[in-house]
Amino acid sequence: MNSHTDIVATGWVARLPRSWLPYLLLARADRPIGTWLLFLPGMWGILLARPPLSDGIRLLLLFGIGSLAMRAAGCVVNDLWDRDIDRKVARTAGRPLASGALRPIQALLFLAVLLLVGLAVLVQLNPPAQRMGIGSLLLVFLYPLAKRFTWWPQLVMGFTFGFGAPLGYTAATGVIDGAWVAIYLAAILWDLGFDTIYAHQDREDDALVGVRSTARLFGERTRPFLAVCYAGTIAMLVTAGILAGLRPWFYAALIVPAALLARQVITLNIHDPARCLRLFRANREVGIAIGLAILVGAL
Repeated sequence: MNSHTDIVATGWVARLPRSWLPYLLLARADRPIGTWLLFLPGMWGILLARPPLSDGIRLLLLFGIGSLAMRAAGCVVNDLWDRDIDRKVARTAGRPLASGALRPIQALLFLAVLLLVGLAVLVQLNPPAQRMGIGSLLLVFLYPLAKRFTWWPQLVMGFTFGFGAPLGYTAATGVIDGAWVAIYLAAILWDLGFDTIYAHQDREDDALVGVRSTARLFGERTRPFLAVCYAGTIAMLVTAGILAGLRPWFYAALIVPAALLARQVITLNIHDPARCLRLFRANREVGIAIGLAILVGAL
């Protein structure tokens, strides 16, 4: 078992009251990349819909708050389901529930607070988006179980984290159409790719405890699989742009995220957990670049 971990208990969270630390670590507040990766597809959907400026800013703020709360809620659900497995995996053994720093009842109370925040955001959206948001809770609760039953939990993660893209689009337009489908598929494929990179951190430990993943499924063949995922992401973004009537500058601007994704494929080393984590985190810049490309095309 390797000693790699992505917990950052010595950063800014260490300067807050000590009693808060287990909750902050449970919510992954020390690692905001997850919040970014949940928020960015929502930003894509909102920008693709081209709402009036004031409405767009309002939706982006709501989705920012919602991403913070729901990413944290998803982490709580995940750690409640996985606390026994987490104790056996080097990267996750220090998590608050796995280590005993928090009891399950404390985590459940924290989850209730986070869901109330999410509900407060949801009621600010239009009725179609509200119905979609309620339906997405099923994905939030089922995703942590996927690794026990399928070799494709990263795909389930894609449906879950990528849901912000169609939700943002519907929150801005009130409709479901071809552009809605294309932007969702783009987000799913993007998530599938980068979460496979992330899963390579735990590949050996997962094999020992019987947890399945696309990292274990593809192993040394991950690079071509990743290339297919990322090529599909760009193809679906182009399709979404065409269906939404974006201007030609959008397609030119897509060269930047396409190059960043290609770099991940080329530099991937599945036997270097620290590199896998760096490549995973680099997807924040990819998501921002995609959002800027949509913005350029929407002007």
